[in-house]
Amino acid sequence: MLSLNVKNETSRLRAVVLGTAVSNGPTPKAEEAYDPKSLEHIKAGTYPVEADMVVEMEAFRAVFEKYDVTVYRPEVVENENQIFTRDIAFVIDDVFIESNILPDRIKEFPAIRHVVDQVDPAKFVHIADQDIHIEGGDVIVWNDYIFIGTYKGADYPDIKTARTNLRGVEFIKNLFPHKRVVAFDLVKSTVEARDNALHLDCCFQPVGTDKAIIYKEGFRDVKDYEFLRDFFGEDNLFHITRDEMYHMNSNIFSIAPDVVVSERNFTRLNTWLRSKGITVEEIPYAEIAKQEGLLRCSTLPLIRD
Repeated sequence: MLSLNVKNETSRLRAVVLGTAVSNGPTPKAEEAYDPKSLEHIKAGTYPVEADMVVEMEAFRAVFEKYDVTVYRPEVVENENQIFTRDIAFVIDDVFIESNILPDRIKEFPAIRHVVDQVDPAKFVHIADQDIHIEGGDVIVWNDYIFIGTYKGADYPDIKTARTNLRGVEFIKNLFPHKRVVAFDLVKSTVEARDNALHLDCCFQPVGTDKAIIYKEGFRDVKDYEFLRDFFGEDNLFHITRDEMYHMNSNIFSIAPDVVVSERNFTRLNTWLRSKGITVEEIPYAEIAKQEGLLRCSTLPLIRD
C-alpha cells in the first residue's frame, strides 16, 4: 500500500506520478484543441512533436532520480496525450481523488490504475456526480488551507477552459471540513492564451515555506489577489508579467522547500528563487509549454514528508 501524504506544495517529495509523452498522437486539428495556446501553435505549425517532448520529460525524470524520488509513469495508451497527470487526479493529505475531467480525456485515468491499486480503497474518492467538475491543476494544498481555482461566470458551460465549477469547490469543502477552502475566480479565454488562466497553478503557486509566484491579472476579482497578497505578504511574492504567465512561469515544481525544478528560460524567476536560497534545477520544457501546461501540470505527487 502507498502511504499517501500531501499536506502542501513544497515539502520533500518521495513519490510522484510523472506523465509520459510516448505515443502522444498526431497534431490535433484546430477544432480538437482544449485551450487557446495549443490552438495558436496548431495554426502556426509550431505544435510540439513527440520526440522533443519525450526528451523534456526524461530531463524531468532525471532530476527526480537525482533526489531519490520514486517515479511512477502511466501505462502508454496509443495516440493519447498523457503528459498532464495533474489533471486526472490529486492527493490531499492521505486521500486520492479522481478528477472529473473533459470527456475527451477519459482514457487517461485507467492508465494509472497500477498506482491506484496500491491506494487504500477507503482513501480513494471517485466523483460519481457528473455535474461536479474539478481538475488537479486548480487545487493547491497549503497546510490548513486548500486553494481552489474556479470560474463563476454564468457562461461556465460554454467555456472549454473552465475546468472546476463551484460544485467542485463545495465537494472538496465537504470532503475536508477541517480545512479552510478558499475559491478564486479565474480569468478565462478560449481565444487568447495570454488572458487565460487555465488552472489556478497557471497564475499562482507557493514556493519555499512562505513565498509564492503570482499573476495579479489572472484573477477576475482583485479581492482574490489581495487575499493571497495579504496571506503571503507583499515582500514574499514574485509578480510575473502577462508574457511570463503565457510561458507558464508559475507552473514550476517543488521537490523540497529549498529545491525547485524550473524551465531553463525563466531567467528572471530563477534568479529570484536563487536569491531566496532555493536551488533551481533548470531543464528544457518549452515545447511542452506550448500545450498550456508545464512542470506542475505533468506531476501527480503521492508522498511528501
